Amino acid sequence: MTSHPPIRRGPKPNPNLRSELVQMGLRVMHSGGYTATGVQSLVEGVGIPKGTFYRHFPSKEAFAGEVLNAYFERNKAALQALIDNAEIAPLTRLEMFFDKLIDAFRSIGFARGCLLGNFTAETADHSESIREHLSEQFNAWSAFFDRCILEAQKQGYISKQYSSSLLGRFLLNSWEGALLRMRVEKTDAAIIEFKEIIFKKLLL
Repeated sequence: MTSHPPIRRGPKPNPNLRSELVQMGLRVMHSGGYTATGVQSLVEGVGIPKGTFYRHFPSKEAFAGEVLNAYFERNKAALQALIDNAEIAPLTRLEMFFDKLIDAFRSIGFARGCLLGNFTAETADHSESIREHLSEQFNAWSAFFDRCILEAQKQGYISKQYSSSLLGRFLLNSWEGALLRMRVEKTDAAIIEFKEIIFKKLLL
């Protein structure tokens, strides 16, 4: 009877590898930016060869789109739970949301800002696919604000002079601008001024 040597098997594929790469990209790109993040540093971070990355993502741009999706989904659940909480007045919900963000930025020394805003400044003029992702996600964020503002208008808390969709977009645009100023000045002045104008002057 002829014996055969045991079959050598390679390491089992990691079913969570794609998710691990995206989460690694989210951390690295949020802190260091899109351009400064190389594929090599990402694969070294999770301990895989470079070719494995491209089996999951056709390009760095496609990968960045997945990172943006992960960023949106990470924040969506918390925002949705607060925005849809009918036990709290709609404007109070909205203000609570921004208060949570302001506290979070204070805790990290006013660094990083919003990943969507960061990518916009860095890539929107150079990558059509990333620009489309950003546009879609900005629209999704402002839609949350739109829904909350519309509810406040229906309950008589806010004037109907401007549509809820316009106010929602303006709210998001103003917040993103305030975050850029916050990162430059390393203080909460700009984001506090944002809150003062939005909740004490505009949403009346």
